[in-house]
Amino acid sequence: MQTPGASAYLQLRGLHKRFASFSALRDVSLDIAQGEFVCFLGPSGCGKTTLLRIIAGLEAQSAGQLLLNGRDISHLPPAQRDYGIVFQSYALFPNLTVAANVAYGLVSRKLGRALIAQRVSELLQLVGLPGSGHTYPAQLSGGQQQRIALARALATQPGLLLLDEPLSALDALERVRLRQEIRHLQQNLGVTTIMVTHDQEEALAVADRIVVLNQGCVEQVGTPLAVYRAPASPFVAGFVGKVNTLNGQVRQGQLTLGEIRLACGGPDRAVQVYLRPEDVLARPIAAGDAHVFEAHIERIDFLGAYCHVQVYAAALHGQPLTVSLSLNFLSERGLQAGSVLPLKLLPARIQVF
Repeated sequence: MQTPGASAYLQLRGLHKRFASFSALRDVSLDIAQGEFVCFLGPSGCGKTTLLRIIAGLEAQSAGQLLLNGRDISHLPPAQRDYGIVFQSYALFPNLTVAANVAYGLVSRKLGRALIAQRVSELLQLVGLPGSGHTYPAQLSGGQQQRIALARALATQPGLLLLDEPLSALDALERVRLRQEIRHLQQNLGVTTIMVTHDQEEALAVADRIVVLNQGCVEQVGTPLAVYRAPASPFVAGFVGKVNTLNGQVRQGQLTLGEIRLACGGPDRAVQVYLRPEDVLARPIAAGDAHVFEAHIERIDFLGAYCHVQVYAAALHGQPLTVSLSLNFLSERGLQAGSVLPLKLLPARIQVF
């Protein structure tokens, strides 16, 4: 997390939100820099949408403070908070043309007709839909409607862009295409952006930093690489990406995983070991390498260019293990269910909790 300070564009300080006896958010503090793209990531019910709605002024916090560019907005109405917002459901006006939808916020600011028309034209060009101003939302695909919603949110040139799961209603290919376009737009415009998502891949692909939320609390804040490679808790390790969970024992400076021994600091104790499928190597393995064991392939789950391979290893005392192997490697070696192959652990990639 950034060091708290006046340089942060958006500052959240000790935010709490209670609904009767239920705490939706508990002591959330966060600094977001100008021009940063931040994703709130977490499972359903973790508080991420509630937090976004509090930032937008659509929900009132029970306690805590919000500062936007040094201005206290904690109790200001939405219209005075300088943001644009895009919802999952597009929220376009079906009875208005695309141009009228995009111009909606500009009209309410009583700008001149010519200036509004020019701005709408620029925005439609920006989101890749030039010449669509005369059409109606129902004539557009879901992806096109979401582009129009994005153009409308950017029309007033807000300092903050809020995205509430904007891609979840789209098909897989359109999601990937539009998330790339949103990231490209955000970088070109330099607008500070917060996106709520439950899609880990989406957050890893677009964010400068990810805020992982669980049961109303911030579990970790960091770059996508840091959150993935160095999870701060068992929850983050298990939620962000696929992971193997193994039982181990630390004793006298060694971690014991079945019959495998690795150096490990800390007191003697039973531990859970978290290991990504790609961090169990099938190559290169040389004679004399440490932490090598034999595994039997039980099942191969085909995922395209790579596969998740379920293996059984006596050296791990039969604890289930998933390994990520490329389709090319499996084909080269002629591997299938029942095949045997050597595998190697990477101690530096093992997370112990």
